[in-house]
Amino acid sequence: MEKIAFLFAGQGAQYVGMGEDLCAAFPESKAVFDKANKVLGFSLSELCFAGPAQELTQTQNCQPAILVASIAAWEAFKTAIRYPLSAIRYVAGLSLGEYSALVAAGAIALEEAVYLVRKRGEFMEEEALKFPGKMASVLGLDLAIIKNICRETRAEIANINCPGQIVISGGIKEIEEAAKLAEEQGAKRVILLEVSGAFHSSFMQGAALKLAGELEKIKINTPQIPLVSNVTAKPVTKPEEIRANLIKQITASVLWEDSMKFILSKNVVTFFEFGPGRVLKGLMRRIDETAQVTNIEKKEDVLSFKP
Repeated sequence: MEKIAFLFAGQGAQYVGMGEDLCAAFPESKAVFDKANKVLGFSLSELCFAGPAQELTQTQNCQPAILVASIAAWEAFKTAIRYPLSAIRYVAGLSLGEYSALVAAGAIALEEAVYLVRKRGEFMEEEALKFPGKMASVLGLDLAIIKNICRETRAEIANINCPGQIVISGGIKEIEEAAKLAEEQGAKRVILLEVSGAFHSSFMQGAALKLAGELEKIKINTPQIPLVSNVTAKPVTKPEEIRANLIKQITASVLWEDSMKFILSKNVVTFFEFGPGRVLKGLMRRIDETAQVTNIEKKEDVLSFKP
C-alpha cells in the first residue's frame, strides 16, 4: 500500500479569498467555517473571503484563518477521495500548521483548536508589543555559520526549513547585526520578514506560559495518525507529550527539514499539502526533489485529483 503523509500550512500563507470556493462546493468545508465563526464570535469566513488583507494578516486573525482554511481543504479531500486511514503514516504542520495536523489526526477537536490558535496569536502579539523584535530569512548559508553568527549577536534560530533556508529571530538590533554578518559571510540573500515580533525565540516566553494555561483546559486525544513534532522532528502519540511540545514550540526552533527527512526515511514519498499557498511544496523540493507533493487548496484541486 502507498505510504502517505499530510502536511499543513503555516503562518504567512494567508490571502484574501482563501477557502471561499471550497465552501461553495463542499458542505463539509462550509461546516468548518461555520463552527469557527461560532467559536470566535465573529465571521472569520467573511474576513477570509473578503478581507481586508491588513486585518486578515494580524497574528490573532491569520492563525485561526489558516487553520480553518486548511481543515476545510482537508475535509473536502477526505470526503471526496476516501483514502484509507492505514495509508496515512504521518501528519505534520509548519508551526501554526501543527494544530491543523492535530485536528486532522483526531487529537484535538476543531472548535478547541480554533480557540487555542486565536489565543496563541493574541499571546504572541502581546509579547511582541512588550519586547519588540524581528525575524529574517537567511538564504544560502550553512547552519554551522549561522549558529556562530547567532552566538556572536545573540540572535536565535527560529526555523530550519530546508537546505539553504534558515530563519533567525530576536531583538531588532541583534537581527540587523546578524543580517549584516550573514551577508558578509556569503549569504545569497537576507530577507527581513513582515512579522510583528520575534517568534520562535526566547522573546515569546510569556506567550508560552499563557498558552500552557489554556492547553491545560483542552482535551488532547491519542492521535489516530502519528504527529511529527516541530520541536523534536520525531513522531509523538502521547497526549501529554503533544501538550508539552505545543508549549515548547512557541520559543523553540521549528525543525522542519529534519521532520521531513524523518518521514522520508520511513519510505514515505507521497505528500499532500493542505491550506493556502505552496510553501511546503517548495521546501520539499529543496529537501528531496524526488518526493511528490500535491497541493490541496481549492475546489479544483479536490475535483481534479485522481488517486
